[in-house]
Amino acid sequence: MKTPVLKGIWALLCLLFAALPVSAGAASADFANWAAVVVAGDFHAHDGGPTEAFDNARRDVTRSLIGAGFSPGNIQQFSVRPERYPGEKLLPSQPSVIAGSLEHLARQAKDGCLLYFSSHGAPEGIVLNDKLFSPAGLSRMVDDICGQRPTVVILSACFSGVFIPSLRDANRVILTAARPDRTSFGCTQNDKYPYYDDCIISSFPKAPNFFALASAARACVSAREIKEGASPPSEPQLSVGSGIGPYLPFYSFAKQ
Repeated sequence: MKTPVLKGIWALLCLLFAALPVSAGAASADFANWAAVVVAGDFHAHDGGPTEAFDNARRDVTRSLIGAGFSPGNIQQFSVRPERYPGEKLLPSQPSVIAGSLEHLARQAKDGCLLYFSSHGAPEGIVLNDKLFSPAGLSRMVDDICGQRPTVVILSACFSGVFIPSLRDANRVILTAARPDRTSFGCTQNDKYPYYDDCIISSFPKAPNFFALASAARACVSAREIKEGASPPSEPQLSVGSGIGPYLPFYSFAKQ
């Protein structure tokens, strides 16, 4: 028999869980009904030569997302050179194509949105196919397609912190590889991945959710930059909206 105190606690817990939004309850199970796009925005190293780093990141971030519970049928990948990877069903890394694909995916997968970009960056935006995609442009895309759904945006690029002010909203989690005034590292012809992508990929199997993933990736990047003598530190950023923050622990990754 429950004591009056236990009955009171039980009633309070019931009220708290009843107050959770439907999307948070769905997220506690998995990410199978989230729409996701993963974009490699360039194929040039910082010296202008070719590099596979961004496409390697695009491919293996997608694998990490699937391992975390995202459905392969709800993920679309993009490359500047899709013809180079004929077996991967890639689309070209162009804003209009990305928006159209995300809109299509969001109609079939309605619980949330994830957008991941790996490329070069500048204070004005992120490189997509030799052009800069601005923070305002990405914000419009997310506003128009994802609306008030829980949304995670991960930007691996130099100066990617410039996107946070435009993208910030109550329902969004934003991870960036660098401060708005700092470069990130790992874009040579010999790098398998940019440092930040490498740390995201290596941290996924151990992280229970996106908050833990961001923390682990930041620590990993810091350690890598110290080891390689890369300076000044890129200082990856995290922005968590006021509406999604209390529920972030419920957005749990599948156990890998």
